[in-house]
Amino acid sequence: MAEILKGLFGGSKPAQTPLAAAPAGDDGFADFAGAPDPSPASIIASVSSVSPNAASSLPTSQPLISYTKWYRVWERTSISDFYNEMIIFPFIVAVVITYIWGTRKNRSKAKGWIQAHAPVLENEYASVGFGGRRSPEGAQGVGGEDYQVEDGVLKENGPTEFVTYATGRSNVAFLDIKLTLLKRYNPILLIGETVTGFFFDSMPATIERMEATAYAFDGQESKLVPASKDESRKSAGNSTYDGFVWAIVNKDMMAQLRQDRYDISLTTTKDHPKLPAWATVMSESSEVTDALLAPELIKAVNDCGDLLDALVITDQPVDRPKKLNETVPRKRITLSIRLPSSTSASAYKSSLPLFTYYLRLPDFLTSNARFRPEVTRRIRATREEEIRKIKKVDDDEKSEERKLQSDKEKKQKRDNLLKGLGSVEQKKFLEKEREKEQRRSQKKRTQKA
Repeated sequence: MAEILKGLFGGSKPAQTPLAAAPAGDDGFADFAGAPDPSPASIIASVSSVSPNAASSLPTSQPLISYTKWYRVWERTSISDFYNEMIIFPFIVAVVITYIWGTRKNRSKAKGWIQAHAPVLENEYASVGFGGRRSPEGAQGVGGEDYQVEDGVLKENGPTEFVTYATGRSNVAFLDIKLTLLKRYNPILLIGETVTGFFFDSMPATIERMEATAYAFDGQESKLVPASKDESRKSAGNSTYDGFVWAIVNKDMMAQLRQDRYDISLTTTKDHPKLPAWATVMSESSEVTDALLAPELIKAVNDCGDLLDALVITDQPVDRPKKLNETVPRKRITLSIRLPSSTSASAYKSSLPLFTYYLRLPDFLTSNARFRPEVTRRIRATREEEIRKIKKVDDDEKSEERKLQSDKEKKQKRDNLLKGLGSVEQKKFLEKEREKEQRRSQKKRTQKA
């Protein structure tokens, strides 16, 4: 300690140890030591050369790691580094497996439906499916598990929607068919829809069903069919029939259809003794019901059971018309049938007779759907009343537009007049205008009193 203080306060200088002499290079300068070796082996060697006392003073919270090449993952990682991935990976696998199973299940169900119904469609229509494929000559019989469906007959619009199309038949312009299936590929959405539909009637849960819509020619063959085929259409007979709204409805769907469809709201509901207890008739006239409720239809409805949602014959739009051009009759026949839980073609034996009768129903209408003038007059009166309501609303809207346009022109004329007046004249004009407004308001109060 004394020597240190002596050196600080002017004592004798401590002796300096000269640097070790380094061998001189060719240019006469000494070669100094290079940078230390950064390799892991040299670092470990330097650490091991430390004295035991100095090594004990090093921090011991982390063990010494021997760093290796970056691609040797197994040497620098452990199982504990992948705990999060190990938790997430099973969920990803479950989602993928569920999606694949759900989409395949829906495709299998759609394939089973088309296997059962394609022969009937090919027997009734010249072209079935997309791509212009012609139906085989003399197609007969009922489909089954062994029936081979060609490509293009059924189109997949999504995991839950399959569609097909048919054309080339007398009295029918074309037929659209849509299959709606459950969201089996996403159980969370499926459960959510089910729970929501249970608590809210306005958001019903998805029901697997087939919806078919046949658009009648109604005497418009010359506008819809090319000239080369028009003669064959004319030779088939008159395709017109009286317009009306008539339906056989499952009572579970009665309230929803009346609320969602404008055409059904024009009808009255009445049970029929020949129909099962779960079904009812919605018609604009009892005479229409007597003419359309044929024994074949009654038998087909009974065979189908409560899988039937609705069979609707209509000439009115589904949505309430707001313009006069929307009231033009467009005759259609729609059929909605719930799909059974099985995916096999044999599960549709009960509903196939009703579907077959539905395909031939346009022929029955062109032959039998012509009623007495009194019946058609009552049906036409309902439509004319709706047309009058639309005209009144349209006239009110036009009157309001004319009033707004007149007010706009008056305001523009007043503004132009004020711009051409001086400040004194503007003040007089505004005072006169205010007095006139006061007299008008006072007159209104007097009339009310």
